[in-house]
Amino acid sequence: MKILVINAGSSSLKYQLIEMEKEQVLARGNCERIGIDGLISHSTADGRELKEECTFPTHTEAFERVVKALTTGDTAVISDMSEIKAVGHRVVQGAEIFSETTKVTDEVIQKIDDLKELAPVHNHPHALALWACKKVIPASVPQAVVFDTAFHQTMPAKAYMFGMPYECYEKYNVRRYGFHGTSHRFVSMRLAKELNKNRKELKIVSCHLGNGSSITAIDGGKSVDTSMGFTPLDGLLMGTRTGSVDPSAVTYIMKKKGFSPSDMDNYMNKESGLLGVGGYSDNRDIGDAIKRGEERAKLAADILRHQIKKYIGAYAAIMGGLDAVIFTGGIGENDVNIRADVCANMEFLGIELDTALNKEAKGTLSRITKQGSKAQVWVVPTNEELLIARDTKELFGL
Repeated sequence: MKILVINAGSSSLKYQLIEMEKEQVLARGNCERIGIDGLISHSTADGRELKEECTFPTHTEAFERVVKALTTGDTAVISDMSEIKAVGHRVVQGAEIFSETTKVTDEVIQKIDDLKELAPVHNHPHALALWACKKVIPASVPQAVVFDTAFHQTMPAKAYMFGMPYECYEKYNVRRYGFHGTSHRFVSMRLAKELNKNRKELKIVSCHLGNGSSITAIDGGKSVDTSMGFTPLDGLLMGTRTGSVDPSAVTYIMKKKGFSPSDMDNYMNKESGLLGVGGYSDNRDIGDAIKRGEERAKLAADILRHQIKKYIGAYAAIMGGLDAVIFTGGIGENDVNIRADVCANMEFLGIELDTALNKEAKGTLSRITKQGSKAQVWVVPTNEELLIARDTKELFGL
């Protein structure tokens, strides 16, 4: 039984076709530069590849090319789209409207589009892609949407409310929403299974670290607090995002530089973070620069480590204990040094790092603390696409 997973952006359409019996990816790819010119990159599990310049005026043409790549030519993995039993879509912002995986209908797509003010870079493109998919995919194939924000809908009001006038929440929906929820949910479920424990028994701090990063407190299987806020800009220092900053610093810089709100938004989202402080947006480049003795790169790395450690301690306090810390995402799964530095001097929380295990753990499910460590630390590779496929399968009882 096969499920197609779609992750659409404003000018891209990433996809995976997953065989659910063995949870094996049969093919994956990406349609890039939609609305500009167009390029499809497509590969199969057995190593066949396709890379072709195309014309993608809209997402509809991109979906049509995906169907062609999956069903015809040297990279075909199915003979007909009728072999696909369902489609699962990733959507960033579901606000307070969507707290669980939901069947795609015209009304649901419209509600997703109506939320575009809360996620202008994501939700309108998601809606466009959903409309396009409905045109291309046979009506007999059910479709589902999985929301990044849904997992965080269990946060209590004391965690998601800001200290602004209450009307900001009532009239304008301003609150902490949190993101990366699908990833945090996947890795916490995976760890509970590995430990042979019910998630309801565990207090976990999940650190999703990549170009975009967030940390979530998961108590009894539920998100009770998370670092990203109203948008993915809040929380940790990221590749090009500021993370948390004093709001008065924002208005101060706007006045100094003569920025419009749009200018400032771009400045904080695309010119800040590791790039703004250290000169490089990629954590690997930051590491190389540190080896060359670049002090600003060292400062950026220190800020990130300091913030991760601070969130772990704060979330342990919120939950009243700590059973495990998870490192996931491109940085979390592969950066040995960040994990070592964050876990240093954390014995008071029950964390006793095993240096050898940490060095060996790169992109694989691995415990990196000593056998007797009261609080365990694990590297858990994330797989949001697989969880979207699982959710879709469960929703439709397939």
